[in-house]
Amino acid sequence: MNPIEHHLQTLSRRELFQNVSMGIGGAALASMLAQGASGASRAGNPLAPKSTHFVPRAKNVIFLHMVGAPSHLDLYENKPVLKQNDGQPCPDELLEGQRFAFLRGHPKLLGTNFKFKRHGESGVELSELLPNLATVADNICMIKSIHTEHFNHAPAQLFFQTGFGRFGRPTLGSWVNYGLGTENQDLPGFVVLITGSVAGAGNSLWGSGFLPTVYQGIEFRSQGDPVLFLSNPNGVDPAARRRIVDSINKLNGVQLADVGDPEIATRITQYEMAYRMQTSVPELMDISQEPAHIHAMYGTEPGKTSFANNCLLARRLVERGTRFVQLFDQGWDHHGSVFSALPNKCKQVDQPIAALIKDLKQRGLLEDTLVVWGAEFGRTPLLQSDRAKAGRDHHKDAYCVWMAGGGSRGGATIGKTDELGYFPVEDKVHVNDFHATLLHLLGLDHERLTYKFQGRKFRLTDIGGNVITKALA
Repeated sequence: MNPIEHHLQTLSRRELFQNVSMGIGGAALASMLAQGASGASRAGNPLAPKSTHFVPRAKNVIFLHMVGAPSHLDLYENKPVLKQNDGQPCPDELLEGQRFAFLRGHPKLLGTNFKFKRHGESGVELSELLPNLATVADNICMIKSIHTEHFNHAPAQLFFQTGFGRFGRPTLGSWVNYGLGTENQDLPGFVVLITGSVAGAGNSLWGSGFLPTVYQGIEFRSQGDPVLFLSNPNGVDPAARRRIVDSINKLNGVQLADVGDPEIATRITQYEMAYRMQTSVPELMDISQEPAHIHAMYGTEPGKTSFANNCLLARRLVERGTRFVQLFDQGWDHHGSVFSALPNKCKQVDQPIAALIKDLKQRGLLEDTLVVWGAEFGRTPLLQSDRAKAGRDHHKDAYCVWMAGGGSRGGATIGKTDELGYFPVEDKVHVNDFHATLLHLLGLDHERLTYKFQGRKFRLTDIGGNVITKALA
């Protein structure tokens, strides 16, 4: 008999239940003893599906974050006046009170080198760099007037994902995981897939902040174990692993009943999840089982790390009931050589993003899945460096994001900027408004989705946020 089993058997029933009245701890322990450890995480499980505030339009989210911030002026914003005045000094009034990350002195205007064209019945205007996205133009709800409060990467990334520019707040995915739970108890409710290096704000971009850690995102890797330490050590077979998990969770249950700490409940849930993931995750990650025409559509290469592979994995995840899938793609910070570097990056993402939308649609999943594309901020209509190595600095005052499916209004273009693409002049949208809208599409009222921490109730949108009604189908 191992020491854990001996300790459990020597506990009296009275000792085991002496603190059942401790709320969450007692409830979790009581259900564990009634059902056995393997069923304990399902009863009183913090990740169990939860009721919405009202009828949702979307059930799942695939959030595509282009780390570094693409130039919306070369992808989504056709500004003929800017192009006509390329190389001219920036008007003085646009520089008053402005702060830039790298621009100094009196910069010149920088028009785009790329052609634009309207697509679909809706006439959504897109750059020639996005020919595949153009084929699903009528599914896209484009927002051209979003603005943020930070002009440096890490704070802006945090603000875009958490509604706050400093560390310590839950991310959008964690709030959704907390508010809705997940429909698949064999996979995490919030999964993160990364291409390139991790963004400047690090794993706080999928952290749970002050929410219990059971709601944080779980990073899946494309090579090696999809999740670190998921495989059994040498000499440990599945039956032994099951006995170890059961024994550890019984001890955790005793401690949970004693102190009522929700982090212990998280530990119990995560041990159980890890055990079930040993079967569910390898099957999920094996995209080689997909038919040839799907690989051709996405441009995937099984066994390699790529944004295309991650897009296909995102579809496979929502197909299996994962609530929130976050894709981060590094390499969009073009302070120089924007006209040569941007086409290369677009080639990596344009085909798989369009394929993802088409694939979801043909499977009947797009109606329930909200696909979001965005970044931490935009880029200036001003020249950084010389014209031969032209780049664009960070710009927080106006940029573009878009949604597709999940109850969003396909084919709509919301908001308008001035003739240089510098400031919004119509339907100005704050990041808090964007978050409120995403939650609304999921059936969650952003003012009612709260968590009490340090004496007050917090929410994703803090003290702001209005649903963008024009973005709703």
